Amino acid sequence: MRLHRPYLSTTAVLVVSALGITTYHHLAEGDSHAARVRATSTEQAAEEPVPASAAPSATVQSRPQLPARLPGLGPKTLARVPAAARQVVVVTGADKKSSSSQVVLWRRVDGGWRRGEVWAAHNGYEGWTDKHYVGDLHSPIGVFGLTDAGGRLADPGTRLPYHRSAAFSVSGTGFEGEPLAGSFDYVIALNYNRQPGTSPMDGTKPLGEGRGGGIWIHVDHGGPTHACISLSKAHMKELLRALDPGDHPVAVLGDAASLAR
Repeated sequence: MRLHRPYLSTTAVLVVSALGITTYHHLAEGDSHAARVRATSTEQAAEEPVPASAAPSATVQSRPQLPARLPGLGPKTLARVPAAARQVVVVTGADKKSSSSQVVLWRRVDGGWRRGEVWAAHNGYEGWTDKHYVGDLHSPIGVFGLTDAGGRLADPGTRLPYHRSAAFSVSGTGFEGEPLAGSFDYVIALNYNRQPGTSPMDGTKPLGEGRGGGIWIHVDHGGPTHACISLSKAHMKELLRALDPGDHPVAVLGDAASLAR
């Protein structure tokens, strides 16, 4: 029996739909053959294996290589960093006369030294010196212990011994006319010409009065200092909370060229 064309078109629609191909509600004359060709091609594609090269390859993430020694420090400077130190605050000035610097807290871990964030800072108005004297407006170059902290405000959560006192108040203006109020809200004493294990306010000077003293890391007031290092208030709090006496923290200070010696 000969089938009429409308019946053929309906049959083709059912075949195509059963094979998962989009159903055509109206097949024009001659389209039934095209539908059969599409169905055959789809079946063959499903049976063919996917080449191995087409499969996505897994990406292997390698661990970052940590430096075995503190970057930017030369042999002379490194020799002064105690072997027990596992936290090192590196303060680097742009050059010998610069009053702007950068601060990075390095932590020694298995595999090397891990770098913290880079913080903007100020140092002495006249830059850096290998031999600091009182009133010379230079920050001292060298490696100094960090054992004691304090400030006008309450302890922000440091593990260092913290001495809170109203005596940390300061007033007046800096070298660029900026107000100094709040500069000593938080301080960390640099063990330059001082007795470690005492309040930052302690006036003992083992090297004598002429060699200066009272050199701290303190809150930045927006300009150069007399000899101290200054950081933003937020970074001071972060540094205080990070330092651990059990890691024997030290600060390494100087311009880039001097530290590279």
